[in-house]
Amino acid sequence: MKAVRFHEYGDPSVLRYEDVEQPVPGAGQVLVRVAATSFNGVDDTIRGGFMQGPIPVTLPHTPGIDVAGTVEALGEGVSGLGAGDQVVGFLPMTGVGAAAEYVVAPAGTLARAPRSIPLPDAAALPLVGLTAWQALFDHAKLVSGQRVLINGAGGAVGGYAVQLAKNAGAYVIATAGPRSSGQVGAAGADEVVDHTTTEVTAAVTEPVDVVLNLAPVDPAQLAALPTLIRSGGVLVNTTVWMPAPGDEQRGVRGIDLFVTSDAGQLARLVELVDSGELRVDVAQRVPLAELPAVHTRAAAGELHGKTVIVAPAA
Repeated sequence: MKAVRFHEYGDPSVLRYEDVEQPVPGAGQVLVRVAATSFNGVDDTIRGGFMQGPIPVTLPHTPGIDVAGTVEALGEGVSGLGAGDQVVGFLPMTGVGAAAEYVVAPAGTLARAPRSIPLPDAAALPLVGLTAWQALFDHAKLVSGQRVLINGAGGAVGGYAVQLAKNAGAYVIATAGPRSSGQVGAAGADEVVDHTTTEVTAAVTEPVDVVLNLAPVDPAQLAALPTLIRSGGVLVNTTVWMPAPGDEQRGVRGIDLFVTSDAGQLARLVELVDSGELRVDVAQRVPLAELPAVHTRAAAGELHGKTVIVAPAA
């Protein structure tokens, strides 16, 4: 089968589109015929060798944490799935990824794919959707009537976070640049702050209950965010190379989010997609053979929105 792999850490030029042996599912595993994976920022840092401590991978390594595809075969002990089922999943970050025609996935990571969107587009959902869900509900415990600031809402996680927070009955303030402000507004934000012209600390005039920081802001800007949060509130931070600040005196907690695979939560996100309550936005669809070029564009800061990487047709 065809796959994209890197045999050494480095810049995007280390990625190779090559022939590899098709995997065989073991006990508790599922062989998935890949419809698509997607590009995530962590793919760039893993390939560059910057995550060898927290995310050790075996070289040569196939990237692609998200997968959408069709069940091809089941390993021993797998139940609840059958050949031909369409599935979506968030694969183990340290394992073999889905930038290939086939991938072996732990059965427990997979959920039924949405029926209301094309199967390849479902690859845009798992990692970023779960990040938004876990930030808002597992960590921030967001409930109806609360005020939430989503800092850096113009990215893929932010788009889901705005929708999920609004669906939960929150008042949503979102920061975004000019390129994405319209999309953030369409996702349901009550206020959109242009971070290129306005400091968020000046724009938020009433305290919020929750801040979700998705933006790689400078340390001083991150440190200022707890001042916007009411006593007893929470800041959830996804830029984990900068620890989340809090304010002990006022009971403001700072939480660093490390997203985890959760098939139950993913199934809930799929339900929201199929009910029309959650929109999956795909900026572009790129053939698997062109994945190295996607990494190159991302490294240059030229990749905007969610990019789906489509596997060759059977």
